[in-house]
Amino acid sequence: MPGAKEEDFLPLRDSVYNKLRQAILTGEYPPGERLMEVHLGDKLGVSRTPIREAIRMLELEGLVTMIPRKGAMVSQITEKNMSDVLEVRRALDILCVQLACERITSDGIAELRKARDNFERAVATNDSRRIAQADVEFHNVIIRATGNDRLISLEDSLSLPMYRYRYEYIKDSSGHDNLVKEHRKIVNAIEKRNPEAAASETGEHIDNQRRSIMRQIRLEREEETMNALYGKRTIR
Repeated sequence: MPGAKEEDFLPLRDSVYNKLRQAILTGEYPPGERLMEVHLGDKLGVSRTPIREAIRMLELEGLVTMIPRKGAMVSQITEKNMSDVLEVRRALDILCVQLACERITSDGIAELRKARDNFERAVATNDSRRIAQADVEFHNVIIRATGNDRLISLEDSLSLPMYRYRYEYIKDSSGHDNLVKEHRKIVNAIEKRNPEAAASETGEHIDNQRRSIMRQIRLEREEETMNALYGKRTIR
């Protein structure tokens, strides 16, 4: 059918799941927001059944938490979960750049440069979703360059939580210039096939990300606390 999209041929449950998943990953539905079946059904133009099924799928992925007597809620991003994921990702990313320094081909170098340039163009748009996707593509070039299928699989298993954390990081536009500089340094180290420099730059890249997300989490927590206190005062 001319003009038809892949989404048009998916079962309704899967179509709803994809839309809700994307909305959660990109922060349209932020952590802690309740997912009301009736409201979502009206918004997406579907019955409650595919909404309920999609929410169950999202719960299995850890993106949604079921709260007794409250229903479905977008899972919170906690400091512990974030630290655990980034700790593993840091070790894997360092291994990836070290292997990439040894194994990347000339075509791979060209692809990496292109991904770096695409990321910088995305940053210029200030579109968080586009920047996040360009960042994923940049790191995926490095991961593929390792040629290690098991390592690629391990990185893929962390891609879902990493996307949420990456999006939180990218929301802070004050860090965009540093991201561009960090990517350039990583590319430069790989071009020179210097695994020590690549490992150092990648470690700093992840550490900066961790600090930024931690700051975001704490600021949001303080804001929630102040809102709760303010609400109590107004009741009085």
